[in-house]
Amino acid sequence: MIRKNFMAQQTHAQKLANRFSKLGYNDIAPESRHAVKRLLLDYLGVALAGSQSESGLIARRFAREQGGKTGAQLIGDSAKSSMATTAFANAISSHSIELDDIDVLALFHFSPPVYSSALAVADATQANGKQLVTALAAGCEMMERASRAANNSLRNRAFHTTPTCGVFGATIAASKILRLNADKITNALGMAGAQASGLMEMYGPSMQKRFNPGPTARNGVTAALMAQLGFTGADTIFEGERGFLKAFTDKNFPEALVEGLNKPYELLIEFKPYSCARPIHNAIDCALDVRKQPGFDVNKVKSIAFTRHPDWAHYHQGKNPRTYHEAQVSLPFSVAVALLEGQALLKQYSDRNIHNAKVKKLSNVTSIAVDAKLPRGVSCKMIATLSDGRTFTSQIDYPKGSIQNPMNDVELLGKFTSLAAPVIGTKRAATLADAVMHIEKCSDISALLKLTAKK
Repeated sequence: MIRKNFMAQQTHAQKLANRFSKLGYNDIAPESRHAVKRLLLDYLGVALAGSQSESGLIARRFAREQGGKTGAQLIGDSAKSSMATTAFANAISSHSIELDDIDVLALFHFSPPVYSSALAVADATQANGKQLVTALAAGCEMMERASRAANNSLRNRAFHTTPTCGVFGATIAASKILRLNADKITNALGMAGAQASGLMEMYGPSMQKRFNPGPTARNGVTAALMAQLGFTGADTIFEGERGFLKAFTDKNFPEALVEGLNKPYELLIEFKPYSCARPIHNAIDCALDVRKQPGFDVNKVKSIAFTRHPDWAHYHQGKNPRTYHEAQVSLPFSVAVALLEGQALLKQYSDRNIHNAKVKKLSNVTSIAVDAKLPRGVSCKMIATLSDGRTFTSQIDYPKGSIQNPMNDVELLGKFTSLAAPVIGTKRAATLADAVMHIEKCSDISALLKLTAKK
């Protein structure tokens, strides 16, 4: 396939491919490298815990049954499968407990598609740590560029950003590990767009939401491998008449795909301290704030009124979840357990609390209204009224784990250890954490991934 060489004539995919084909470790700002390593630590902890969940167990079983003793290792397992199938299973594991990272607009998760794709290919090809960091940074950048070009229209049309935009990030990450040139990366992006999919019809008692990143990570690996073999793809995949932006959006911003391509890209990655959908975290922080206010008595709560920004006001409203999957996308349930137990960790999203009469009572006196004056898409305000008429108020615009209210390295390590140690043991978890934070010195990613085998 003949490509045009002049920048002014190039498509968006070609411009992006030129950038990412040339991107090296030293081109990534030190703060972005640190952000990538922090996210790697978080991803591995979440994926290890998620690999032992019901959806993670099924995904690992599926991968093992596909066969293949060579390839890439399944996280939380000693078995291997093909690069694409391992990426599929690990992505599901890492999205199975609602503790994976989030972007600043709470629209998508970087790590399930991008990190699962990159690690599977890095393991199978014995890539080194600097290669991995570069691939992860490139993949996250590509994913965010796609989201900025397509949202909020993409989300509002019922498409799930993590898989639809994540496939481009997963493809770039895999392509970097495979050392594809610009022409082949352009082809890979075309094939990524052909595989973009994922619907927001995922809130309910099923495992549907857990599944979405799986095909995305797999498809990213597939697109890169097919391009490596010489398969060609559409270079107009983004802006074409029937391309990604036309298909998935009513309003889009194609310039966001390519603006600042000659400048360092600032990665803004946020982390989750609570085991639920990110837009609910502001409400949990409100509840925890109200809980510690003098005179508040959870046993006397008569009503809980929330106002949310229009971006998220019509999501997460279910009051009586039937499974923990459904509970993790329920604002009323999450606020109830936070008020009662002072936490919203994985253990709070349990059958015990789903059937708890006190949780049910608080959930059912919670209302949600729209307030367009709130400053951010995830902002919310809570007013709790007690039976004696007293009210307690809190408004949270930046939840814990956000760029403005971050989890520091010590807090992030604590989260990782709490998730990883039950699966691989405390000693190996400490070894893995140290290896991650010095990943640039790693000569073979396979050695690091061996530490994720279940004890």
